[in-house]
Amino acid sequence: MRLLFCGDIVGRPGRDAVLSRLPGLRSQLKLDFVIANGENAAAGFGITEKICKQLFEAGVDVISGGNHSWDQREVMGYISNERRLLRPLNYPAGTPGRGAGVFETQRGKKVLVINVMGQLFMEDLDDPFAGLAAQLAQYRLGATVDAVVVDFHAEATSEKMAAGHFLDGRISLFVGTHTHVPTADAMILPGGTAYQSDAGMCGDYDSVIGMDKAVPIERFVKKVRGDRLSVAAGEGTLCGVFVETSDSTGLAERIVPLRLGPRLAESLPD
Repeated sequence: MRLLFCGDIVGRPGRDAVLSRLPGLRSQLKLDFVIANGENAAAGFGITEKICKQLFEAGVDVISGGNHSWDQREVMGYISNERRLLRPLNYPAGTPGRGAGVFETQRGKKVLVINVMGQLFMEDLDDPFAGLAAQLAQYRLGATVDAVVVDFHAEATSEKMAAGHFLDGRISLFVGTHTHVPTADAMILPGGTAYQSDAGMCGDYDSVIGMDKAVPIERFVKKVRGDRLSVAAGEGTLCGVFVETSDSTGLAERIVPLRLGPRLAESLPD
């Protein structure tokens, strides 16, 4: 199976990069399934029903979230009825929406997608390791599901790496989100799980993690919050991770970082 995970979509530049390039990529790479993290898609803060529908129409199969999942109030009602829009699994019981789901590809293959949030330097949510173990206990890779993808939304690379090794051999792809910077550690772990600490963002890289540079610099220099952050308006780069899995085991056979757009060195699977 051929999977693509698109990193955090930041504002209009990120949306435009995904919406313009994804239809061609689905055909060119013969993609079976596409996941995108959309928690920053609406002007950098949250996501809306309209944006979700645009991404679905462009070829995104599932949208994952993170700590900004609730920044747009309208999403509270929408997420309860749209199973393709996930939020982190380890929010407390009773939080709207869901953190995982099994989805079927056009070829009839079943993909389990799990969205979870780390604890280090993040909100104080339930234990992500326990949540992942409980969710995976319900499925078996290569038997009840054909692929398993985990979006681990977290600040610390140490927590992401620990979680990746914790899940090695039980999932197809472990990919980190949240820091908006693509890491150079794409690899297949010893047990057969594809891993990258952070997929990077889909957005304008002439920025501070997708935001116009002036306000973040002022905050660091003057130690005051200053004006509200706004999304950088330059051309966006699509950053993500391409993975090819075994049809028999569901484990990874290949992982390639994907980068298309200005400023970063481009990378595209053969």
